Amino acid sequence: MEVTKGKYAADLSSIREAQARINSFIHKTPVMTSESLDAISGRRLFFKCECFQKGGAFKFRGACNAVFSLDDHQAAKGVVTHSSGNHAAALALAAKLRGIPAHIVIPKNAPQCKVQNVVRYGGQVIWSEATVPSREKTATKVLQETGAVLIHPYNDGRIISELDDLDCFFSGQGTISLELLEQAPEIDTIIVPISGGGLISGVALAAKSINPALRVLAAEPKGANDAAQSKAVGRIVTLPETNTVADGLRAFLGELTWPIVRDLVDDIITVDDTEIIEAMRLCYEILKVAVEPSGAIGLAAVLSDSFRNNPVRKDCNQIGIILSGGNVDLEVLWRSFRK
Repeated sequence: MEVTKGKYAADLSSIREAQARINSFIHKTPVMTSESLDAISGRRLFFKCECFQKGGAFKFRGACNAVFSLDDHQAAKGVVTHSSGNHAAALALAAKLRGIPAHIVIPKNAPQCKVQNVVRYGGQVIWSEATVPSREKTATKVLQETGAVLIHPYNDGRIISELDDLDCFFSGQGTISLELLEQAPEIDTIIVPISGGGLISGVALAAKSINPALRVLAAEPKGANDAAQSKAVGRIVTLPETNTVADGLRAFLGELTWPIVRDLVDDIITVDDTEIIEAMRLCYEILKVAVEPSGAIGLAAVLSDSFRNNPVRKDCNQIGIILSGGNVDLEVLWRSFRK
């Protein structure tokens, strides 16, 4: 399906504008390959290593784009968000680079390594309960008290009206596609982790605008499979609870990301936690790259039986995989390995 300009909350032009805006702040992350993993998967794999991005994850792209899109009046009172980790750290770092306050609402069950990143980058941590309603309520209170600008991790219509020159927060995430398609122009498929949908929205918008024939596939944990359920029934489905080791993939699709996932994501592959952990191990042992569970899920999807045995996927031979982050809570990881 071709992308029509103006149909979604971002487009190729806003993604290219984001690339120009953030280019001097971000890392152009490398693409790695491995003959060993090619042999295991039976495909040619290209790993886009966003685990090497500033802040340890792709989130810095969108956070940086949002922060540097603020005018001086908006920026003066700082920014606020609620996040379990990578977006929190990314926003704290982007705010530090601009010299403005960052108020970060973090649930009490967030991985310690990600909380420490927020503190390291100078963000002010405000704790909430683990539930999304508690996170949102706490963030609203901080907004009222500070007058700061909300920078949502993946989906918020207010961002469009508050930031005149930013079509959507995830325009920054779409810059990953621009880089990947320069670095590995031969790919025919991109596999992207999915949660709230910000990453895959940006990646899909850019990729399908440049080459409508490219397949964009999402990878999702079975214990947090709201996107797969939403895709199956044609409307947003939320879950009463999630249960997955991939702490970065526990959010739900929103009003801005759902239309893009519905229209531009070709399929959603679900995998269980044991497959995710095995993919992490392969990244460590073969690629020599530390990848968090959310970041390893694309490789888990390629190696899954549901992908290997699906005749529709026989033409997916040159596959780009987004290793979305590398902020690993080692204590949780060791416990997972021991199981």
